[in-house]
Amino acid sequence: MVDDNNHIGSSNAANTIRGPGRRLRGAVAHKLGLAILSGKYAPGDTLSGEIAFAEELEVSRTAYREAVQVLTAKGLVESRPKTGTRVLPRGRWNLLDPDVLAWAFASEPDIDFVRNLFELRAIVEPAAAMLAAQRRDRADLKAMKDALTSMRRDTLVTEAGRAADRDFHSAILQATRNDALMVLTASIGAAVNWTTQFKQRQRALPRNPIPDHMRVYDAIAAGDPAAASEAMRVLVELALEDTRSSMTA
Repeated sequence: MVDDNNHIGSSNAANTIRGPGRRLRGAVAHKLGLAILSGKYAPGDTLSGEIAFAEELEVSRTAYREAVQVLTAKGLVESRPKTGTRVLPRGRWNLLDPDVLAWAFASEPDIDFVRNLFELRAIVEPAAAMLAAQRRDRADLKAMKDALTSMRRDTLVTEAGRAADRDFHSAILQATRNDALMVLTASIGAAVNWTTQFKQRQRALPRNPIPDHMRVYDAIAAGDPAAASEAMRVLVELALEDTRSSMTA
């Protein structure tokens, strides 16, 4: 993780990223991703050379190159012969990638970025709830109800409760039977997860959001598309208000 002085790498940090194959590559990508999303490296900046970075992180040049390939696939950087690895403009970043979302929320996210996420959710999820109310089957409803049961039992303070929250939103997207919406499952789930965790950094959740989820479920179960869409719109809007409150507290 990027430390308070925004430096990458120390002997202790390097020890934490040692490991075989994929795990090591992922750990190095994680450190570099955090540095970019935290602003240590701004768009247009060129990362240190391959040899220098590999030595700083105390990893092989192969591990570093593979980590850069991971970041390249997420739109964060590009590598060119002779010019090195450069951080791309923010508009090129795959901000819906679950890893990129995690790196963004590892530090203090920009309020505009948070607002953008909720605007996306406000566009996608009410429409998804409307379609789910029209197309859901018993298995979909069971998945939503099971998720709600887990949310009530475990609460959103716990990882289990937040996982159930992700499952609830994922079940709605799956119930749309729309492949273009279903591919957003991981991204929407990650956005739900990280904003929920973020809201609880400084204090407990300002209110219990589970009744809002229940209203969405009830409308979908009743096969009422308009009510389902409106209930989801309210859920997302209240979640944004809670998040704004936590950022200004």
